Amino acid sequence: MIDELLPGAVVAVETYGAEEAGRAALYPEEQAVVVRAVAKRRREFAAVRECARRAMEKLGVPRQPVLPGERGAPRWPAGLVGSMTHCDGYYAAALARATDVASLGIDAEPHAALPEEVLPAVTLPDERRRLDLLGGRRPDIHWPRLLFSAKESVYKAWFPLTGAWLDFQEADVDLRTDGGTPHTGSFQARLLVPGPLLGEHRLTRFDGRWTVRAGLLATAVTVPAL
Repeated sequence: MIDELLPGAVVAVETYGAEEAGRAALYPEEQAVVVRAVAKRRREFAAVRECARRAMEKLGVPRQPVLPGERGAPRWPAGLVGSMTHCDGYYAAALARATDVASLGIDAEPHAALPEEVLPAVTLPDERRRLDLLGGRRPDIHWPRLLFSAKESVYKAWFPLTGAWLDFQEADVDLRTDGGTPHTGSFQARLLVPGPLLGEHRLTRFDGRWTVRAGLLATAVTVPAL
């Protein structure tokens, strides 16, 4: 599901199911991070890292620990960029060489309604207006949840480039139904705060893609390297 949202330079690995999560092993330093966590959290932590290690192997990089850094963002091996996500028994990781991709973010969510009380906190008035229009045309898609996921992917791509927080209301996300199938599309996130510098170029937006299938939705943002 995730790989269809990403360019060829990015390697993605995804798995499904609690059984897969139960088989994933952790390095000792990773075990120390979740030693006091509940069993479900430990399984998720391990399963998504197993996806990341399989992606490393596909890039010719030795398997190694993936420890959380600042704000919980994963610390990748030198020369790599990446992102991970998990929800409802779905686990995925995407990795690329930093010479090909400056940053990337992926997110998966259950394809279900976003709680009504959450919507005002994570959206702008213009976004809510566009959501109403999309919902009128395609009521089969939970657009508010899809918008939430897109903003999660935007943040995951933003943070490695800036080391700074990006509030939900500091990016204006425009979801588009231009993916070529009824359940795929793209989105553009216009930054409402100064964007990160790539060389001498300051980013003003992030571009991404989305898909909905099998009770899940997924979004991805890729920032090409200069």
